[in-house]
Amino acid sequence: MDRNLFPEGVTRCGLPQFLAWCGFIILFLLWGVYAAFQIFYHGIGVTGLDNYFGFGLWITFDLAVIALGAGAFFTGFLKYILKIDQLKNIINLTVLVGFLCYSGAMLILTMDIGQPVRAWFGYWHPNVHSMLTEVIFCITCYLTVLIIEFVPLVLEQKQLNKIPFLHHLAHNLHVNMALFAGIGTFLSTFHQGSLGGMYGVMFGRPYAFREGFFIWPWTFFLFVLSAVASGPVFTVLVCGLMEKLTGRKLVDFKTKALMGKIAGSMLCLYMFFKIIDTWAWAVGYLPSVGMTFDQMFYGTVYGKWLLWTELGLCGVIPAIMLITPSIRNNPTLLYSAAILDCVGITINRYVFTVQTIAIPVMPFDNWEVYVPNWAEWATSGMIVAYSALVISLAYRYLPLFPQELKLNK
Repeated sequence: MDRNLFPEGVTRCGLPQFLAWCGFIILFLLWGVYAAFQIFYHGIGVTGLDNYFGFGLWITFDLAVIALGAGAFFTGFLKYILKIDQLKNIINLTVLVGFLCYSGAMLILTMDIGQPVRAWFGYWHPNVHSMLTEVIFCITCYLTVLIIEFVPLVLEQKQLNKIPFLHHLAHNLHVNMALFAGIGTFLSTFHQGSLGGMYGVMFGRPYAFREGFFIWPWTFFLFVLSAVASGPVFTVLVCGLMEKLTGRKLVDFKTKALMGKIAGSMLCLYMFFKIIDTWAWAVGYLPSVGMTFDQMFYGTVYGKWLLWTELGLCGVIPAIMLITPSIRNNPTLLYSAAILDCVGITINRYVFTVQTIAIPVMPFDNWEVYVPNWAEWATSGMIVAYSALVISLAYRYLPLFPQELKLNK
């Protein structure tokens, strides 16, 4: 019976093996659920967060997965608006990855807000002067768009597609997908930017504050560029991992290399402006407020090595690798550049979230060190496990990869 649910013409592992794999994932999921219960019952006092660090691992994780999930809106824009037809081979996976990143971010935010029963306050009592209000509405609306984009794939499951109403519904959604891709691009661009803009307007936090263009600080634009520079290659990494685990070819390498080229081009643009921004911040803004570049760093945990790793090892180097055809067309080097790219964006989100808060800004302040505890790691791992479980089910039962049958003949 289970085999009747597989996509047409493909093979999958036996049901006992699949259940064993799912059971392994569920163990991590249950560990996270236990941690979430402790947090909901006792409050966020059981975490490593305190009155000094209101933002920590959860917000770093949220900002990172939202940036890495940008492959969904950017690839959708390129496929449906700019008509790059080759991306049809990987568009389903980008939508799935985007849906998981955004839904996972929303789930983990229910713990970080401290009182989840008041989560609706942001919608009903919005602070119209806060960039986070725009972020709340845009992320919620874009998650809705991702669900709409994901629904046709679910309805194309072999048995569901036999039902005439569902078949026609899926077809009509596909016909209008360019509209949803355009809406998703608009929503995602603004909330990616506002997440960065939130830090850029924090005039009391010298590590993050930036001058800007009209009402937008430079971080608004840098966060958008960094997201579109990492999202496509994160999808490539997910695809590569799935191929490694399943032993099957799912997407042709030409499409992966194209995704790498797109991400590399955007990463070059991002690094150009990021380096200029960092230089202007160090030699212009900091001296203007009586601070020095060296004062922005402390010891090993907040050392300069983070900045040089982000800009150099995980910025300039992968940018060069991804725009160089001879390097990009080598699978090992492509995946290596993709990993460096994603690590660099994650470091960027970490330093803007944690290091920004850790820096003393008052005469009586000292450097503070934040260490996430088991509850924060477990709940973050819960989102990863949730994503792995959904991807496993989607791979097994949904026509996720249109090239799979052809590539494995």
